[in-house]
Amino acid sequence: MHCRAMDSTGIKVEGEGEWNARKHGGPKRRVWRKIHLGIDEQTLEVRAVEITGSNVGDAPVLPDLLNQIPADEVIGSVTADGAYDTRKCHDAVADRGANAVIPPRKNAKPWKTVTAGAVARNEALRTSKYLGRAIWRNWSGYHRRSRVETKPLGIMLRMTLPGSGCIA
Repeated sequence: MHCRAMDSTGIKVEGEGEWNARKHGGPKRRVWRKIHLGIDEQTLEVRAVEITGSNVGDAPVLPDLLNQIPADEVIGSVTADGAYDTRKCHDAVADRGANAVIPPRKNAKPWKTVTAGAVARNEALRTSKYLGRAIWRNWSGYHRRSRVETKPLGIMLRMTLPGSGCIA
């Protein structure tokens, strides 16, 4: 039973327009993309990847990331930051039979308990209010997410360092 951590990071895309602007002068047009990752917390293996425009939020991509993991593979928990505290994300995690370790937003209110995801999220909200956010993070295992957050940096370094063997 492995845990998955979901997060995203921005990457700058340098196209012909930016190269020409740098070489010949003129305005620079920066293009950004977001790379959304699903990473196994134990092995640090990247298990799911989505690349979107910078205008796409984190939460809408979570169900697609989970769908990249085979349905017969058991997911113990999904750890993500507060940007994923949405009904769609909690329902997608609950549909996979996993525990969502997503901190409720600071101004969070209980949801109507229509789905399993809403029930789990309301329990997390109740627990975080009872214990306090700092203790909830340690109690729930949310603090392990920081170990996984360094993975995108390693990927970016391998893509950009000369001799890294990766084609950027």
